[in-house]
Amino acid sequence: MKNNFAVLDEFIENLPSAQGALISVLHKAQEIFGFLPPDVQEHIAARLGVSASKVYGVVTFYSFFTMQKKGKFHVNVCMGTACFVKGAETILEEFKNQTANDDDFSVDALRCIGACGLAPVVTVNGKYFGRIKKSDVKNILEEVRAQ
Repeated sequence: MKNNFAVLDEFIENLPSAQGALISVLHKAQEIFGFLPPDVQEHIAARLGVSASKVYGVVTFYSFFTMQKKGKFHVNVCMGTACFVKGAETILEEFKNQTANDDDFSVDALRCIGACGLAPVVTVNGKYFGRIKKSDVKNILEEVRAQ
């Protein structure tokens, strides 16, 4: 079985051109590695002939790239105005507290996710949970683990 860098290199080699391919390569690398740590960014820079600072700049500019390893369960708490006003900050902290020692979970805050009528809203791996209260957090985590 090929190691992850070999898989990434094969993807890069099969590109029609390395010119303008940075974002595509970053997406592929994140798919392969799960995140974009410094060694992966440096490898991409070398393979594409661009500076490591350019790669880092793109990774840190776009919110869909991450330099942190994510758990298999991605919890996103909406912090848009409607959700924030209805207590999303407390819910975010409760998710962080209840998953602090569990590497299966990664918890992030997002800007508005467009479900204001269900505020406050949480997504876990793309599944929406609306009108969440702090007391719902434990049940959501149990439901997700059971699937």
